[in-house]
Amino acid sequence: MLLRVVNPNTTASMTALVDRAARAAAAPGTVVETVHPGTGPVSIECHVDEALAVPGLLEQIALGEAAGAAAHVVACFGDPGLDAARELAGAPVVGIAEGAYRVASTLGRRFGVVTTLARTGGRAHELADRYGVAPLLTEVRACEVPVLDLHDPASGARERVLAECRAVLDGGADAVVLGCAGMADLAAPLSTELGAPVVDGVGAAVVLAEGLGRLGLRTGSRGEFAPPPPKRVVGLLEGFSRPVAGDAA
Repeated sequence: MLLRVVNPNTTASMTALVDRAARAAAAPGTVVETVHPGTGPVSIECHVDEALAVPGLLEQIALGEAAGAAAHVVACFGDPGLDAARELAGAPVVGIAEGAYRVASTLGRRFGVVTTLARTGGRAHELADRYGVAPLLTEVRACEVPVLDLHDPASGARERVLAECRAVLDGGADAVVLGCAGMADLAAPLSTELGAPVVDGVGAAVVLAEGLGRLGLRTGSRGEFAPPPPKRVVGLLEGFSRPVAGDAA
């Protein structure tokens, strides 16, 4: 089974980190292919970044479909372009926030999120509401370390993330969700150090998407997620045009 994991930003080192986390979570026999777009922002930390990342993400989803992927993962905690990806793909598509929230909801009564920048907290709350777990979310805390600085020893990121995880648990949560794909490698050691479940969304989404693929399930296509209708697209995104009757071959 081919599982395609898309890092929606364009930073190769982040893609390599996501790939390691995805492969560690995948079952034997699953072929994990982790990719990133050739165009788009180097990290995703605001609404504009998300919007600019979506065309490259959709291009990679389309390539995965052509390669016969059984499932796809969108490896950014804002789950950017998730609905569009589901509309474009026949195979199931899972976002890492979605995966993390659904897994964390099974690990205790309540959970909290530790993310990078405070400005992303609104999206974390919004997605919790979308996925039906908002009543279980205690709080969203930020370590205030930019995504691309998470693995810079000078940033003190690990210590900051650890401190925020402790605060989440002290605030009454039973589990912690790490709100950035760039934190994937921290989940296991922090869980051991804290003595509490720390959920990495990459691993959670991989397991969920892999399960859907093994069950042979596909995204429902009778309504909202039916393939997008024919339409011309002009300018820089002309390559996303969908043939319209009467167009020249």
